[in-house]
Amino acid sequence: MPDRIRLLNMDIDPLTMEQAVARVQNWISKPDGLCRFVVTPNVQHSVLIQEHAELRAAYADAGLVLADGLPVVLAAHLLKQPLPERVTGSDLVPALLATATPERPLRVFLLGAAPGVAVRAAARIAGQWPAVEPVGTHSPPLGFENDEAENAHILSLIRAAAPDVLVVGLGAPKQELWVHRHQAQIAAPVALCVGATIDFLAGEKRRAPRWMQRVGLEWLHRCLSEPRRLAKRYLRDAFVFPRLVWQQWRQSAGTR
Repeated sequence: MPDRIRLLNMDIDPLTMEQAVARVQNWISKPDGLCRFVVTPNVQHSVLIQEHAELRAAYADAGLVLADGLPVVLAAHLLKQPLPERVTGSDLVPALLATATPERPLRVFLLGAAPGVAVRAAARIAGQWPAVEPVGTHSPPLGFENDEAENAHILSLIRAAAPDVLVVGLGAPKQELWVHRHQAQIAAPVALCVGATIDFLAGEKRRAPRWMQRVGLEWLHRCLSEPRRLAKRYLRDAFVFPRLVWQQWRQSAGTR
């Protein structure tokens, strides 16, 4: 594993998609009773983590921290700590599922999304990747993270299903915080904190066209798709993120 780079109060793994998938496969093939989790920082995460101590702790304990947002990748290059490429959670999950074979099948549990969405995602996964077995789904109720009984129920469902991979789509920072809090009780070698990926797999939401993804405009597509929910957040992040990059650039320039 190459050394992590320090960027905007996060330590990020400078990996390609191929390297990230290989690392996750290694955890699955050699389980040791621990659940290692993956987080995928974008601009929103970069802003939230500045004032969120618990989120910083989750990131510090993550098995992999992969740059999801193109602005994060560009900021790394500007600050002379280049990342090889963008590795999004929504691409990481299909890339991992595509590696499953009859000789090396994959058991997957989907946690998150609205009621019924994970079930549809599981059906589509089974149809597209025959060597992948969806072994469980669950859509937690609103506020579940503060309900000890519901958390125990979720953990028992995962334990009974015995997945190789837990795909967590609860939104940030809820998904990262929940996985971190319950890491010791999650009975899966790997947990992937991947936002709207379950919705994408189910066909519930559409990702931006590839050209928008390549030029860093996926945020605009999502904002236009859900303006009431996302517009305010994106405006805030667009104001704060450049200031964070500027501050780190000044600090690094001052140490030269």
